[in-house]
Amino acid sequence: MDIQLEKKKGLRKKHIPFIAGGIIFIVLVAWIIFGNHASTLKVDARGISIGEVKKENFNDYVRVNGQVQPITIVQLSPEEGGIVRDRVVEEGAQVKKGDVIVVLSNSNLDLQILDAEAQLAEKQNFLRNTQVAMEQDKLNNQLEKAQLDMDMTRTRRAYQQYHQLYEEKLIAKEEYIKAKEDSELASKKYELVVQRLKQDSLSRNIQMEEMEMSLANMRKNIALVHERKEHLNVRSQINGELGLLDVVLGQNIAAGQKIGQINDLSDYKVEALIDEHYIDRVRPGLDAAFERQSGNFALNVRKVYPEVRDGKFRTDFIFTGERPDNIRSGQTYYINLELGQPTESVMIPRGTFFQNTGGNWIFVVEPGGKKAHRRKIKIGRQNPQYYEVLEGLEPGEQVIVSSYESYRDNEVLILD
Repeated sequence: MDIQLEKKKGLRKKHIPFIAGGIIFIVLVAWIIFGNHASTLKVDARGISIGEVKKENFNDYVRVNGQVQPITIVQLSPEEGGIVRDRVVEEGAQVKKGDVIVVLSNSNLDLQILDAEAQLAEKQNFLRNTQVAMEQDKLNNQLEKAQLDMDMTRTRRAYQQYHQLYEEKLIAKEEYIKAKEDSELASKKYELVVQRLKQDSLSRNIQMEEMEMSLANMRKNIALVHERKEHLNVRSQINGELGLLDVVLGQNIAAGQKIGQINDLSDYKVEALIDEHYIDRVRPGLDAAFERQSGNFALNVRKVYPEVRDGKFRTDFIFTGERPDNIRSGQTYYINLELGQPTESVMIPRGTFFQNTGGNWIFVVEPGGKKAHRRKIKIGRQNPQYYEVLEGLEPGEQVIVSSYESYRDNEVLILD
């Protein structure tokens, strides 16, 4: 008879792998749910810069490099092209308005003058000949008129005599009618000649006026050509300093080509290039200042140029008070340009972290200084010393402001 064996209860050896796997799975799930997965990096605390979050008055200004320039620069360009024959004045010399700077020569212009003068002489001869011919024609017309006037008088007198004889029946009717027709014909000829002389006189006057006008225009043309020749003497347009003269003897200069400049040194301006980030905030009338020779000098924005090149736009400043001693063109001043009034704001010191984060996040140091955690922030305005923080930080906190180049992909820093 078979005996049924009772199954043993409890943990068996073959169950151990399954139990261990379950425990590992539970631990893994708990780590996924509750664990800290932030990538951590240990850094040397001596190689970083830490700044404090403050709440103080934020001075809204930007610092720019400005270069001193003459208040006005006049370009030196010839109105007529030609070959450089003489440099009358050298660079750096003081000149007055009207002084000759460069003398040019132009043989084509000389030929134009000769040709215009020859045409004028020919036109004048033609006009004189025409006037003589017109005077001769006028005399012939007057002679013809006098002859017709005499013929009309004679035929009229003959007609009156024949009329008297005809009434007395002393002549034939045919002779009377012929005398009447001769008188009427002479009168008509005279009237026609008078009309023709009037038309000739009007036509002659118009023709003479046109020729005189043509001569006057030719004289003006010659005067303009001579004036063009005078433009071969390149003159200064203002009183000032010849700052540049880029010509050599024998050089061919085109009309309108820039060959130099005259600097108006009666006053100065400061020209600066400003980052395009501020183009919407910089406008004429803003105040600025700089320190020089232990003094503070005030400026004002005179003009903002709209064109942006290489990420910068040009701005001109003028002095509103005293000028520095020994001011010279080309000097560099470090200008503080006021963009707005001071306001109380949360701010952090400027640092190279901004180049890595764009101001979107920052490492905040825990109390005690052992760790730093990554946190999102929002940066507003900035000046040469501070960034304005709009969101993400509280006064009194510590932040890392040095470069994040080596750990910008980490979430937690252990400061050793």
